[in-house]
Amino acid sequence: MFGFLNLYKPEGMTSRDVVNRVYRQVKPAKCGHAGTLDPMATGVLLVCVGPATRLISWLQDRPKTYVAQFVLGQTSDTDDSTGNVIAATDATPVSFDDLQRALATQIGLITQVPPAFSAVHVSGQRAYDLARQGVQVDLEPKQVTVHRIEILKYEWPVLEVRIECGSGTYIRSIARDVGKMLRCGALMSRLERTAIGEFTTADGLPIDALSPELICSHLQPAARIVSHLPSHVCSDKDQNDLRCGRTIRTDSESSDGNANLATVWTTGGNASLLNSSGELLAIAEIQDGAVLQPRLVFRHGQPD
Repeated sequence: MFGFLNLYKPEGMTSRDVVNRVYRQVKPAKCGHAGTLDPMATGVLLVCVGPATRLISWLQDRPKTYVAQFVLGQTSDTDDSTGNVIAATDATPVSFDDLQRALATQIGLITQVPPAFSAVHVSGQRAYDLARQGVQVDLEPKQVTVHRIEILKYEWPVLEVRIECGSGTYIRSIARDVGKMLRCGALMSRLERTAIGEFTTADGLPIDALSPELICSHLQPAARIVSHLPSHVCSDKDQNDLRCGRTIRTDSESSDGNANLATVWTTGGNASLLNSSGELLAIAEIQDGAVLQPRLVFRHGQPD
């Protein structure tokens, strides 16, 4: 098995719980998820199966879309409604304009401190394990990219937003920081990841329906993970070169007249190597604009 599944994670399950469900259906094939969702969160969870687990980082780098609900006038130690919630007794309703200005500060390349209860590693331990032990930890801020925040609904104290962001962004931290800026506090009370790249909840498989047959029929080809890369369809000669560990040429010096000559190659970038059926054989580094050096090989290929 070589591909990935678009699954809909329900509330109350960890991302690892979902992976374990898949593994029981496909073992001994490896499984791994691309992007953790907290137990309270729902939505798109992509699970790679078999050799495709080596491509997890490529999926994690895809932009993500969330629909979140924030409650203003409340704070908690987890920055969401699952923690110890403290209501601000003196909080007054925030105007729509002030809310927009506060949200605008969270758009672009921003510096964000992860929540205390997060999976960030601190001296070999998870931050949430230390937090549960009552250990105070100062987490290092990191830069993340938020592309867009759209207000879907606002009726004090409840705010609903759609957020498009890059990898590593904590939506809980956005709620916390907006609350600090508005001086009333805020926490996240609901979260759904509606998309990772082009993979959306509309196509997400329900966890409870998983079976070996359903997985086989809905397993997405690994080539879709790297569909954004320039691709090279390998000829018989290319596949032989791949099996022998040689580089693959795509310029006029290639002896087989490959049809990919119009491709604009960017030296230092990556390209996907496919067979004539569109199956992913390898990821290659582009060298000198026309030479492909295989770096991540999945299948050596066979002559078509």
